[in-house]
Amino acid sequence: MSFLRSGTTLAMVMATTLLLAGRVHATDVSMADGSVSFSTPDSWLDIMETQGDPETRVFQVPDPSPTGKTSLARITVTVAQAGDISSFNQFRSDATAKAMALPGYKISAVPPQPNSNLYTAQESGTQFSYVEHYWFKNGHAIQLRCVRPAHSLAGAGWEAEFDKGCNAIAAHLK
Repeated sequence: MSFLRSGTTLAMVMATTLLLAGRVHATDVSMADGSVSFSTPDSWLDIMETQGDPETRVFQVPDPSPTGKTSLARITVTVAQAGDISSFNQFRSDATAKAMALPGYKISAVPPQPNSNLYTAQESGTQFSYVEHYWFKNGHAIQLRCVRPAHSLAGAGWEAEFDKGCNAIAAHLK
């Protein structure tokens, strides 16, 4: 009888632990009172969330290599109220100005898609690649910003998976 009780207790503890561990990883994300939603891979860590206007969510994309110990690969989605296209253009212009002020800012040789920016810049002496996409939807300005080390020791496969995740969110936010 005590074995059954201990087994049941152990099962409940393990289930609770799994549920709590699952909360660390992001999956379905809803912002701006549900008007903006997307999903992230289970391996991404939801590391920051702000409420209000603008509302921001930041996800760490774990880099298993030594590069990941000193460089934070991340995906950020920011949603701000924008009543009209002029407000959206101002949001985008302000974000682009902040990007251009980053140390070592250099626009990519590859031409970006409309309402997108591709560039590199320095963070703590490391060169990072930045991809930014902007949308105006349902009275909101939306920015997707994908930031990873320009060269990770995790290799081309990890970089391709990072880019694939960024592109998947972009496709969903369109």
